[in-house]
Amino acid sequence: MKRYTFYLLLIMTLLLSKEAWSQNSIKGTILDDIEAPVLGADIYIEQLHIGTTSDENGMFQLQNIPQGSHKLSISFIGFNTENVEVNLVSSDIELNISLIPSVFHMDEVIVSAPFNKLQSENVMKIESKSIESLRKTGAPTLMQSISSIAGVSEITTGTGIGKPVIRGLSGNRVLVYTQGVRLENQQFGNEHGLGMNDSGIESVEVIKGPASLLYGSDALGGVLYLNPEKFAYQNETKIEVNQNFYSNTLGSNTSVGLKTSKDRLKLIFRGGYNSHADYEVPDGNRVTNSRFNEKDFKAGIGLNLDQFVTEFRYNYNQSEIGIPEEIGEQTESRSVELPYQDLETHILSLHNHFYLKNSKIDFNLGYIVNNRKEFEDEHGHNDDEHEDEDEHEVENHEGAALDMNLKTLSYDLKYNFAKKGKFETIAGVQGMFQNNKNFGEEILIPDARINDIGFLATSTFEINEKNSLQGGIRFDYRYLQSDSYEIEEDHDEIEEDHDEEITIVEGIEKDYNNFTFSLGYKSLLFNSITTRINLASGFRAPNLAELTSYGVHHGTNRFEIGNADLESEQNFQTDISLEYGNQHFEIYANGFYNKLNNYIFAQPTGETIDEHDVYEYVQNDAKLYGGEFGFHLHPHPFDWLHLESSFETVIGEQDNGDYLPLIPANKWANTIRTEIKGLKKFNEIYTAIILDSYFEQDKVSEFETTTPSYNLLHLRMGGNLSFNKMDLGINLSFNNLLDETYTSHLSILKADMIPNPGRNIVLGLNFKFL
Repeated sequence: MKRYTFYLLLIMTLLLSKEAWSQNSIKGTILDDIEAPVLGADIYIEQLHIGTTSDENGMFQLQNIPQGSHKLSISFIGFNTENVEVNLVSSDIELNISLIPSVFHMDEVIVSAPFNKLQSENVMKIESKSIESLRKTGAPTLMQSISSIAGVSEITTGTGIGKPVIRGLSGNRVLVYTQGVRLENQQFGNEHGLGMNDSGIESVEVIKGPASLLYGSDALGGVLYLNPEKFAYQNETKIEVNQNFYSNTLGSNTSVGLKTSKDRLKLIFRGGYNSHADYEVPDGNRVTNSRFNEKDFKAGIGLNLDQFVTEFRYNYNQSEIGIPEEIGEQTESRSVELPYQDLETHILSLHNHFYLKNSKIDFNLGYIVNNRKEFEDEHGHNDDEHEDEDEHEVENHEGAALDMNLKTLSYDLKYNFAKKGKFETIAGVQGMFQNNKNFGEEILIPDARINDIGFLATSTFEINEKNSLQGGIRFDYRYLQSDSYEIEEDHDEIEEDHDEEITIVEGIEKDYNNFTFSLGYKSLLFNSITTRINLASGFRAPNLAELTSYGVHHGTNRFEIGNADLESEQNFQTDISLEYGNQHFEIYANGFYNKLNNYIFAQPTGETIDEHDVYEYVQNDAKLYGGEFGFHLHPHPFDWLHLESSFETVIGEQDNGDYLPLIPANKWANTIRTEIKGLKKFNEIYTAIILDSYFEQDKVSEFETTTPSYNLLHLRMGGNLSFNKMDLGINLSFNNLLDETYTSHLSILKADMIPNPGRNIVLGLNFKFL
């Protein structure tokens, strides 16, 4: 006890010492293109979570900044975002920054990339969308709103379950990061949703293509990077309330947040509740048990010392999601019926930044506890199982057919070397320890343990203002061990005389290792065309379901059999991106070719067990290719008008000529948008008419059916009202305005001939109190 008291006193002494609380600051003035001061420009240092706004004289001040190299992001509506690098070696530094007008969009600092550059500076093309802009789509879930980004789709089971698809790849091939740590929530199944609420999320970044160099296994197809909500600016307190109402599902999505920051200490709290009844199809019927309820709570604390910055965040998410199977009993109830999923996830993350003289050390820890239950019928707990478990813990798991508890501890240590001329280099080690435990009556995947470790190094070299290179190499090692288990198979063809057979699924012990690399080149051709060429390899070790599953997966209503002989998936992708833009016109073309070896998928065997179709996991070489193309016209002198059009396509083929399953249909999106800014009270008024055209998908796998083409018309409008210290944002969306009857090719309910939702009118209100 005395020893702990001594340590506590020592820490308090350090925190209160003059050296630990030195007053380094960055001051400056923000001017526009005619040297007039800019009022309300945002100045932010991403890794320090410190920000402020410029006053009526364009002046700003950031206090308590650690000595070392920092990148300031300066943004203001109607101007290009500036990313200014400063090296703070004395107690103060003063800047004068001029902004350049831009009519299209504000550039974003990309957090998922290693060097925190603006998108315009990045060698790799990464899509970034603010959660505020995604909310304007009127989507009932976070995943559905993300699917509006070009190149991103979702596999759906009703409205409550959506799984990300990036350029035709899904499942464990798409890695999700939240709060800066990898999200692990038993995401192997097609009917396992994202498991995240948009409450407390600032923005979404999408890496389309292999990102194994940065994130290791499971980033073979891409990454969804969810940036948490920023802390309040220094010495500010904000309260925010978001409320959405949905006509189709009679739904409501509520979020309430409070955040406050002092000179060094920052706090943030946010709670959310999302509840929906069964969704309605265009003929007026509701899809039985497509209802869902979601609770979400997020909290964070940040502390800035002289040479050390730390940030701790916590997220609790609990969801009850009905699994729809038919259009049956018509009700407006929100209480889920059998079958349904009960998901509970705790996410804890700790991010630490140590600032040395000319370099920096980042050390991040993540701990995730995920409990996934699936209820199909009334089940009692087998008292003979898990006798060594705590009684209270076992009681909490009673009644579920499938009940899996997954615990994941992840770590990420990186050293940012001092910048040498035009070279920047990062080296590090990442990994995780994972444990899966079963408590249910049935077992789909066994109790198992996974250990990962990866070593990486990446560098960027700015040849000149127009040309830059970035590359890196990584080595990963994964060790996987599972326990054997018994399954009682009850063949009751004759009720009075039935056999019971015991099937033993043997445990496995395997290891996988792989080298991956990436190399990218960015150039400004003819002083106007931004060209990016990226070559990257990726890999994915087989997951537990693919290796060891043996049993009925109630979410998909099929009997799954794993294959312990599966090898790692490996791929090599070539990306080419071309962008041209001036003050009134933008055009882009992104093309890719992705070669995959040992692609893993489940295919039916033609057999049935216990009245369920049997699926086995197999693998074959494959390839995917396609891209995204579009333009954005802002005609002069109609500064309020925007015309946008984009087309996205992907084709997936096995080497034997068969097509891959669950490849999204080609999509052509056209938007006419108006924006009015600069008014005093009612500002940022917008309207948008959007026509999404989905082409016929006839390039289907052997076990899929063709999906006909369809068109969806959407109408959106809104704006912001300002009252002293309160801002009110109003958004109104009419999705599927013409009440079109259609079925998405990626809908799991397609096999049951159940269409997607009909017309949905969404009212969104956003209150901000300063």
